[in-house]
This record gives sequence, C-alpha cells and structure tokens, in this order.
Amino acid sequence: MRVLITGAAGFLGSHIADRFLDDGHEVVGLDNFATGSPENVALLQERDGFSFVEHDISQTIFFAEPLDGVLHFASPASPVDYLEMPIQTLKVGSLGTHNCLGIARAHRARFFIASTSEVYGDPQVHPQTESYWGHVNPVGLRGCYDEAKRFAEALTMAYHRAHGLETRIARIFNTYGPRMRPGDGRVVSNFIVQALTGAPITIYGEGDQTRSFCYVSDEVEGLYRLFHSDRSLPTNIGNPTEFTIRELAEAVLAETGSESDLVRMPLPEDDPKVRQPDISVAREILGWEPKVDLREGLRRSIPYFMDLVDRDAATARNIPRP
Repeated sequence: MRVLITGAAGFLGSHIADRFLDDGHEVVGLDNFATGSPENVALLQERDGFSFVEHDISQTIFFAEPLDGVLHFASPASPVDYLEMPIQTLKVGSLGTHNCLGIARAHRARFFIASTSEVYGDPQVHPQTESYWGHVNPVGLRGCYDEAKRFAEALTMAYHRAHGLETRIARIFNTYGPRMRPGDGRVVSNFIVQALTGAPITIYGEGDQTRSFCYVSDEVEGLYRLFHSDRSLPTNIGNPTEFTIRELAEAVLAETGSESDLVRMPLPEDDPKVRQPDISVAREILGWEPKVDLREGLRRSIPYFMDLVDRDAATARNIPRP
C-alpha cells in the first residue's frame, strides 16, 4: 500500500508511520511542525519507502500519485498546545479533515481519523462505550479540541454515508512513550521529566481523577488493526486499566527513584474526573487488547526522557555566560 499520514512528525503519527513501513508499505508523511518534531521526521527519512511533505493540511493540497490510504493524525493533542492554538486546532479538525476526506475520495482510498476519548468530555457514563454520546462543554476552554474531534467524526460518517467512502474512526485514550515532547503538558511526560530533574510533581486537584494509560506500541497495534478492519463506526483504542493521577505520580517516583515532592495545583476547567475505555468492540472485532502494563511502560519510556534531560543539561552548560 501507499498511504498518506498527516501529523507524521508528531508522537503518534511518527509511530504509526513506522508501523506501516515495518510491513513494507510506502508512507508519505505530511506535517507543518506546529507541534511535531523534525527529529521524528529525520528518523523516518532514514527508512526506505518514506517521503515527506511540509504542509498545513488545513490548506488544500493535491497528490498526483496514487494513494491507498489517508490517515489523519494532524492536530495539537495536549492541553498546553490546543489552549495556545485554539483556532488552529479547530481548523485542522474541520478544514483539515475535509481536505483529507477529499483526498481519500479522489483516490478511492481508505480514510482513517485519529479521534480521541475527549469526545466523551467529562463523562457521566463509566467506563465509556462507543455508544455513549458524551458530556462536552462546547464553549469551555477545552471545547476547541473536543468539538474539533466531534465534528471530524461527524464529517467522516457523512462522507461514508453520502459517498460510500471507506472510513475508520479511532477514539484514542491517553497514550505515552518515546517521542513525546517533554514539555507538551501531558501528564505522563510531565511527571517523568519533573521526577528526573528533581522538580516538584504537579498534581491538579486532589489527584483522585482517573485516566487509563496505554503504552505506544500497544496503541499503534490497535490503530493498525483498526485501519485494516471492516469497522466504520467509532472504536475505542486504549488501556482499560484505570489509575488515579496520584497513583501515576507514585509509580513514576518509584520507577525513577526520584525524591520529588508532590505539589497540588488548581483543577483546570472541565477537566474530566474519570476516563476509562470499554474495549469490548476492539477485543471482539480486532482481536486486540493492551499487553504492556503501566510499570513496564514507564520503564520503557524513562530512558528516552532521561536522554532528553541530559541533552538539555549539556546544552545549558555550553551556553556562554555574559
């Protein structure tokens, strides 16, 4: 196959690109580096079958060569990013999705949208099944991300029904692992970097809100299987094991050996109190479920962040002082 992956310079986008390349497919990566990393692209460019286009998918673009799949991963995905870029987030979820669907239709390619558990908002149903419609504040601070993804799902299903386009919708739950940006505001990367540098670990609220953390290799395998399946309706891809944020902090402290203090901060607006996927559909249809538990995933992730911290420290030591 030859597939287009938007957001290929990002955390998940670069990993899913690797997965397609591992199976011998060709990948055209696309990114504008709003939040993606040139280092991730450099890793992919070392591999046969990968080419790259620097472009903002919110703007139209034409691909002359055939495509068999279009996977839309482009979007700010952490609160720090989408709160700084709310309009860009809404545009990539709306205009970007529309452009990707148009590309897929023109090439008669399969379309895949990387949606999110955020479509469930601050859920009143727990755990969350795909049939739950969600509890979202459309005009709150997080609405730019939540509603962008909800619109993207609606537009995807409209193309599926009106044009017969092959579509796949993945609702992704908290994913972590190497290639995350250390300062992107996501809780696992935040806690690891804070622990490695001896900074206080910042817990919002009492730390009793819950999340379900999926290691990146598990997440990518689920997404890859979903792409190759016949399932057109939204599908939860995440780890159903639930942890409180305080439990995550304690696990990070244990795995890093850090003596960082826990410091409480005010709870952000509309922060979900619980988040846990029901993955019955993924188990039944994809034969998929996560294999890597939280402690093992942290052990696999910490060396990556340790290398980044060491590099930053070395850079700081070489800065000329006035």
